[in-house]
Amino acid sequence: MNKTEKVQFVIDTLERLYPETPIPLDHKDPYTLLIAVLMSAQSTDERVNIITPLLFERADNPYDMVQLSVEEIREIIKPVGLSPMKSKGIYGLSKILIEKHNGEVPQSFEDLEALPAVGHKTASVVMAQAFNVPAFPVDTHIHRLMYRWNLSNGKSIAQTEKDAKRLFPKEIWNKLHLQIIFYGREYSPARGWNLDNDIITNAIGRKTVIAEYNKKKKK
Repeated sequence: MNKTEKVQFVIDTLERLYPETPIPLDHKDPYTLLIAVLMSAQSTDERVNIITPLLFERADNPYDMVQLSVEEIREIIKPVGLSPMKSKGIYGLSKILIEKHNGEVPQSFEDLEALPAVGHKTASVVMAQAFNVPAFPVDTHIHRLMYRWNLSNGKSIAQTEKDAKRLFPKEIWNKLHLQIIFYGREYSPARGWNLDNDIITNAIGRKTVIAEYNKKKKK
């Protein structure tokens, strides 16, 4: 397959496997999505979805959130990890939303990335999933699979995002990034990877990756 055929194979396979792409993080509006995405850093969606109801019961909007102290927020979200940084970010961004954005989550990458603890990936998730603006948030699953599939060189998240945006049609970015995440979790995880079940890597994968997998398998 040439690269164009590989890209189409990825699109067709993922659409067949995941025709529906529910957003993994539970939320009810852009603000609760923003907080959930921030909390998901180096954690799992499942764990975040257990903790966010506890936090949102106390504060599900920036005005209520700033009534809590950073320490109170930290105690609630401690199970998701990195709670000192995340609690300061949640409090700080809530304060800025009130002071600069009338309590609303801004709908631009620039304004989102100016908020405490909000990086490009978090901003991309919010733009895509809350506001339906084309974006391609790259997490560890997408970074890993784009390399395994020989569609990016794996040198950096920024390069992977650039390659994904160049290769895939803009109109499917928002759905496709979720499909790749779902696929990575089910068929091509970082640990416990079974290449025999990995449909896409078997068809279009990087030869060095497959060779390394087979080498480890023989040991």
